[in-house]
Amino acid sequence: GRIMEASTTLTIGTVCSSFFTFQILFHFVSYRFSAKVSSGFNNLGIEKKIEWNSRVVSTCHSLLVGIFGLYLFLFDEATIADPLWGDPTLVNVNIATASGYLISDLLIIILNWNVIGDKFFIIHHCTALSAYYFVLKDGVLAYIANFRLLAELSSPFVNQRWFFEALKYPKFSKANVINGILMTVVFFIVRIVSIPPLYFFMYSVYGTEPYMRLGPIIQYAWISTCIVLDVMNVMWMIKITKGCIKVISLIRQEKAKNSLQNGKLD
Repeated sequence: GRIMEASTTLTIGTVCSSFFTFQILFHFVSYRFSAKVSSGFNNLGIEKKIEWNSRVVSTCHSLLVGIFGLYLFLFDEATIADPLWGDPTLVNVNIATASGYLISDLLIIILNWNVIGDKFFIIHHCTALSAYYFVLKDGVLAYIANFRLLAELSSPFVNQRWFFEALKYPKFSKANVINGILMTVVFFIVRIVSIPPLYFFMYSVYGTEPYMRLGPIIQYAWISTCIVLDVMNVMWMIKITKGCIKVISLIRQEKAKNSLQNGKLD
């Protein structure tokens, strides 16, 4: 009883403080920080500044939960030993932090819908939150939830791509090309390569006693939220890959054109 109460208090406290921290980052910190760090920020229109700040917050969040999540994935003995029922205390702190961020971001998206509204983000956030709700409420599947959270490690590169675009960096500038390659590789590893092992694990525990103990609601929530998120991940991956192929073919065209011109000069 008392342990449960303490963990519930910790969870709710973490979700709330995470929510307020990310709100403060969005409304106050990012404005001041960005204006100091990037001269280009001040020249942006108000709509671009809103999206800029939401992406600064997104990057802060993904580095925080991604790196802590990676540490837990590798070293949190309790959840590694028992992925379905292992003691979720540390993982819950990470998932509560992510949940606070998702609620904060949902609020920002809805309040600025005409600027950054995106129905896929709404689906993504609500699906993740519903999955995390069960993890935090029942202390189950902590290892799996944390494993899914590692997908966040791709966000800094996706956001960086947007920052370069907003600051009008040339498409083929070294920074842009390197970030684009990193974005594609990291996105592929944390959101696509991670798909088969997850479903293989699900298949391997299906029907076992610990799995049956989860009960039908959590079993259904686990499977359905994973499918929804992975369909979106595959969609996004296709989009990124198309963009990547386009850039590579454009670079090739440029090279061919240049070598033609150089050939003529000879």
